[in-house]
Amino acid sequence: MTSVREAGAEDWPAIWPIVEEVVRAADTFAYDPAMGEADARAGWLEAPRRVVVAVRDGVVVGTANMYPNRPGPGSHIASGSIMVDRAVRGSGAGRALVQDMIAWAAREGFAAIQFNAVVDTNAAAVHLYESLGFVTLGVAPGAFRHPELGDVGLRIMWRDLSDLRGAPTGGEA
Repeated sequence: MTSVREAGAEDWPAIWPIVEEVVRAADTFAYDPAMGEADARAGWLEAPRRVVVAVRDGVVVGTANMYPNRPGPGSHIASGSIMVDRAVRGSGAGRALVQDMIAWAAREGFAAIQFNAVVDTNAAAVHLYESLGFVTLGVAPGAFRHPELGDVGLRIMWRDLSDLRGAPTGGEA
């Protein structure tokens, strides 16, 4: 079973290998594959509003960060990023992280969640998000340079939260 908890600085040594593997693969995130650990830590752990880890049998197997999609007039829409250790993909860790993000965004009063750059060929992520109520608003054709497939689309995916705002989440009655 996978649990999700708030992450702290002490979790970075377990988070970094997951982030590093995803960034270096350069096939699902539009991050510079040459990104160093210090920049990754600043962007992943220190800048977002909330960071969590997925834990299974005491081992960190995934991570997510969450934040307002844009400042000011766009701050009522949440966004975030999810990364899961390759060894456990498809076993529910990603689902647990996305469900946690949805519950958090609803609790915090966000109107929706918008993922700005879901790689169109990342079928597992697209399927997961759609199964949790996200829809694709559009695809920017050729906006992502995949290392094996060439230029592929980037999806903007959206999950309205009006069905959850004010509803109990997590352990609330």
